[in-house]
Amino acid sequence: MKRALTLVICTLFLLACAKPAFKDEFESDKPWIEQLTQLPAYPDTKNLMSFDAGAVSGNQYFVDTTSIKIGEDGVIRFSLVIKSSSGALNVSYEGIRCATNERKLYALGRNDRTWAKPRISEWQKLGFIRQFYAQRELSKNIFCPHQQIVSTPEEAIQALKAGMHRNIFR
Repeated sequence: MKRALTLVICTLFLLACAKPAFKDEFESDKPWIEQLTQLPAYPDTKNLMSFDAGAVSGNQYFVDTTSIKIGEDGVIRFSLVIKSSSGALNVSYEGIRCATNERKLYALGRNDRTWAKPRISEWQKLGFIRQFYAQRELSKNIFCPHQQIVSTPEEAIQALKAGMHRNIFR
């Protein structure tokens, strides 16, 4: 009996000291690390491409095609310009993390065509938050079909031109 108890204790000790399970060695199991973000030049109207964010408002929506960057961290970053029906502009530099359907605000545009740091810059679920119509459309139908990030800025621009990514119905 004493020998069996000693064997059980030794076995439990060895299991506790054993190497973690094989699955922990996979790349996808590593913690996600966001890369540092560099702000682009302020958007120029000649580089803006419009897209339809749905009939929920009278606003016009644009992405500055020269600002589109695909990060090694799985985030697509871009300048977004929203023009209200009265002509007011809201300019921002944002990122969408396709794998988690989240967005982050990196900078806000000022009237003097410079960037300002936002008060809050954290990842937010796109879900059904009212003010994220444009970001949801970009994520779901243009930049992140089936939550998979486009591979190049050119692919993103083609999807913007077409109004949806070619893989959306696959």
